[in-house]
Amino acid sequence: MSSKKKHIAIVAGGYSSEKDISLQSAHEVLKSLDREYYEPSLVEITSDGWFVKNGSPVGVPINRHDFSYMSNGNATHFDAVFNAIHGHPGENGILQAYFELLNIPFTGCSSFCSSVTFNKYACKSLIRQAGIPVARSILIRENERISTENILRQVGLPCFVKPNNGGSSCGISRVNEAGELVKAIGLALAEDNEVIIEEFIPGREITCGVVSTKKEFIAFPITEIISKKEFFDYEAKYTPGGADEITPANIPESLAINCQEKSKKIYTFLGCKGMVRVDYILSQDQLWFLEINTIPGLSEHSIVPQQIRALGRQTSEIFSALLDDIIES
Repeated sequence: MSSKKKHIAIVAGGYSSEKDISLQSAHEVLKSLDREYYEPSLVEITSDGWFVKNGSPVGVPINRHDFSYMSNGNATHFDAVFNAIHGHPGENGILQAYFELLNIPFTGCSSFCSSVTFNKYACKSLIRQAGIPVARSILIRENERISTENILRQVGLPCFVKPNNGGSSCGISRVNEAGELVKAIGLALAEDNEVIIEEFIPGREITCGVVSTKKEFIAFPITEIISKKEFFDYEAKYTPGGADEITPANIPESLAINCQEKSKKIYTFLGCKGMVRVDYILSQDQLWFLEINTIPGLSEHSIVPQQIRALGRQTSEIFSALLDDIIES
C-alpha cells in the first residue's frame, strides 16, 4: 500500500430496522483501523440524509453525485468504502450499485451477488441447485390472496414466517397453529412486501464465517447459537443473555470441517467477496442451509468477531486485509 494515508468511509445506519446494529458494527471498525495507514470517517446514511460524522453530532452532508463532502472549503473524496450497513440499502445491492457506478472500491459482495443473497427465496433456490439441503418454502407477495390450507399443505406445521428481504430476525414468527398464520404474515409484511414461509427443521442452529482476501481463504471456527426463547429472534439476538453463542461449537471435528467446507463452497458458488456468515440448522448430522449474511455483525460481541478471536486472529487485522484488497486491486 502507498505511504499516503487512505481516506476510508465507514458507511453505517441505513433505512431498515437494523440501523442501530449497523452503527455498533461501524464504531467497532472505526476503533480498529490503524491510523498509521488509514484516515477513517463515519458516514451515517439515514432517511434524513447522508452525513460525515467526524466527532460532530450534526455532521457534514455528503454530495451524492460523487460521494464527497466539503472540508475547509474543499471537496474531500474517499479512497474506499468499508460497508457496515446491515439491511437496506447496504446489504441488498443498492448501495453497491451506486459505488460501482462511481468507481469507488468497497468491501463486500458485488451489487448482483448482494441482491441475490438478500432475497431469501431466490438465494435458497440457487443453493438447492448446488445440491445443498434447503427447507421447503413458499413465497407470498403483498396483496396476494392467502390460502392458509394451500400454504400449510406445502410446508406443514410448525413453520417459520419471515420477511423475504431482511435480516436481524426482524418480523419473524414461528407458527405452531394454523390460526396464527395470517397474523404472522402481516407482521412480516410490515418489514417487507414479500414473505417467505418455510417448513420447520428441528435441530441445532450453527453458523460459520468466511473471509477471502488475496492472501487467504478462511472458514472460521463454528458457532452454535442456543436461544433462550422459542427461536433466535431479534430480542434473543441483541438482548444480553438472550442466547448462548458457543465458539467453537461443541460438535465433532469432522462435522465442523464439513460445515467449513460447505460454507466455502456456498461462498464460491454465489460469487461472494469479502466477509460473510452462513447459517445452518444441524439436524441428525445433516446441515440445512438457512441463509447467508453478506454484511455480518461486526461489533465486539457479534458472532464473526468471536470466531476471528477463536482462530487466534485480530479483527483489526482482518478489516485491514479487506481494505488493502480493494484499494490495491
